[in-house]
Amino acid sequence: MSHHYLKLSEFNLEGQFLGFLGDSPGKFKYLQLALESENVQIKIPKELRQFLSLSLVPGEQIRVFGISKLDTHTGEIKLKAFGVTPIGVCPNQEIPLQQRKSLPKAKILVCQKSGCIKRGGKALLSELEKMLYEHGLSDQVIIEQTGCFKCCKSAPNYILQIGTKEYKKIHPEAIVSLLESYLS
Repeated sequence: MSHHYLKLSEFNLEGQFLGFLGDSPGKFKYLQLALESENVQIKIPKELRQFLSLSLVPGEQIRVFGISKLDTHTGEIKLKAFGVTPIGVCPNQEIPLQQRKSLPKAKILVCQKSGCIKRGGKALLSELEKMLYEHGLSDQVIIEQTGCFKCCKSAPNYILQIGTKEYKKIHPEAIVSLLESYLS
């Protein structure tokens, strides 16, 4: 069976979060975003769904970035997010410094065994370090080089640990989004 989707481009949209959409209550796959001209549905990857269900409030302003694809059979454009960040946060709602220090640091575990290194593990490690530095998160996140995760077919492998949650194989931009939401 062949795939009939063509990748068009990356997108970066800002709008008002209206709510989640899905097949049944409590099991959503999409978020609905109100733009100036229209409302759009954006598919959310599984690894972001639970986090977003706990952190997004209908009516708040958010930024969604991801990839748009064209269905060549129907001509319909599909949007899939790989990161969501709130943008309407009041600066006075910051966590006091004393409380912020008590938050457990987030951790990114990056496999540095030969299989992962051959498939881009070193480049991934440096990309993560660069992105964390650029977003001012490098002092709040621990990057730990590890041994094999025993899933070499999907190399390079890494795990984002935030509190008690673990996220695997998410896009580095989504890592930054999750960390900014958790640490802010």
